[in-house]
Amino acid sequence: MLDQSKTYEEMRKDFQWKFPDHYNMGWDVCDKWADVEPDRTAVIDLTSGERNDVPFLVLKNKSNQLANLLVSLDIKPTDRVGVFRTQSVWTAASHIAVWKMGAISMPLFKLFGEEALLSRLNDSAAKAIFTDIDGAVVLEALRDKLPKLEHIIVPELLAENVQSNDFEIQKTNAETPGLLIYTSGTTGAPKGALHAHRVLRGHLPGIEMCHNLLPQENDVLWTPADWAWIGGLMNVLMPALYHGVPIVASKVDKFNSELCRDVIEKGNVKNIFFPPTALRMLKAEDFKISGLRTVACGGEPLGEEMQRWGHEALGLTINEFYGQTECNMVLSSCENWFEPKLGAIGKPVPGHEVEIIDEDGKPTDQEGDIAIKRGTAVMMLEYWKNPKATQEKFRGDWLLTGDRGIREGEFIRFIGRDDDVISSSGYRIGPAEIEDCLLKHEAIASVGVIGKPDKTRTEIVKAYVILLDGYEPSEELMASLKQHVKTKLAAYEYPREIEFVDSLPMTVTGKIIRKELKLRATAELESA
Repeated sequence: MLDQSKTYEEMRKDFQWKFPDHYNMGWDVCDKWADVEPDRTAVIDLTSGERNDVPFLVLKNKSNQLANLLVSLDIKPTDRVGVFRTQSVWTAASHIAVWKMGAISMPLFKLFGEEALLSRLNDSAAKAIFTDIDGAVVLEALRDKLPKLEHIIVPELLAENVQSNDFEIQKTNAETPGLLIYTSGTTGAPKGALHAHRVLRGHLPGIEMCHNLLPQENDVLWTPADWAWIGGLMNVLMPALYHGVPIVASKVDKFNSELCRDVIEKGNVKNIFFPPTALRMLKAEDFKISGLRTVACGGEPLGEEMQRWGHEALGLTINEFYGQTECNMVLSSCENWFEPKLGAIGKPVPGHEVEIIDEDGKPTDQEGDIAIKRGTAVMMLEYWKNPKATQEKFRGDWLLTGDRGIREGEFIRFIGRDDDVISSSGYRIGPAEIEDCLLKHEAIASVGVIGKPDKTRTEIVKAYVILLDGYEPSEELMASLKQHVKTKLAAYEYPREIEFVDSLPMTVTGKIIRKELKLRATAELESA
């Protein structure tokens, strides 16, 4: 997508989005290579502990078999199909199969609990879902609460050669819906960001920038981030396949420096996307390594100290990038093009017009809202079945990120969020969803959830809880509340701290004032 012979300024000036009349992501990340270089390595599979190089022809055959299966099950174009799996060749094949037959894939974290799964599957009215054996057990237990879900598919259990290796790809175009990813639910229930097939190429300029003009000879990509996150799926997996760069699939049950070193060595990894929390964990374990070409980081600001550590421990400059589920990879650093500015996110990526705007929707040199102008290929089509939220996301022609920033020359510096989203270990967590979950516990009368600053995780989830009459604070109750959220929502969303209180700060209309709770939590740190 980027012309590596040009400067950043030239590329920003000359860049234009171009798509053929018929465009399909499944072809672009798979068949494009399989039909010309069938033996080219697509995935370096380390999920068994041993290395297995999977060529593009195998990925094409697997995805075609799954696409044929979906058609045989009467899945139609625009139907939603979940992918409830971790990193694996079958995970990649599942998404590709859905796109090839014109349906809409929907990634789901294996960490999701019952309520998180039910809300997304029912809201999307998914008719089928790809999963693994463990996931099938979870889903079967919820079957009576999922009236629209007709098929639970475990690809590993399918008999070989039942479905054909040949499949005629649907004639989709750049604007055809292909991907539905749910946000974290910063206000109310999570919202589904619906993306068109153009979203893949929309990501590419930013990916190429943050990996110092990917692809280069011998590049191999990996991330410990789950492929159900847009950061794993569209920042790493699919761009790697698009470029014919091998992508490493690994099991990351518990991230640490030993696992990281093992994956890098076995996979001959040269390019990594690390969430900031992963880098902080490596720093804490005194991790050092050489031989990497690039490390990219996004999800939350990295900070100057971590940049200095990156030079010392990794021998390179960590390129930061910025985006969100609705419109991703719009700001980035690129050491090959310009020196990064410590504390700043980066510069606008070619193809994306990013500005700091004021309340009137006009660019400003003061602090304001970070916003992206319509016309970029990476911008969502809409929030799924939610026109009101879609309308509220825009101010004129500008999509509002919900973050505040300030321009420093061509660089944009992130200041903070103007909502209550919690940024913890690279995950964006909506407090409303956790509050709703906790309120369903038998002991809870009221609850307020905020992000408390934390050196390792950026923030941790903290819950301020009012108990119903008849219940008393205890370590056992605290453990029960934590487990309740882990089970119902996701393991990364549970409150690491719980404080039992008699009252919560409220507005006159009965809304919790989370800002006051946040100030209270920050004061606790200052007085500690």
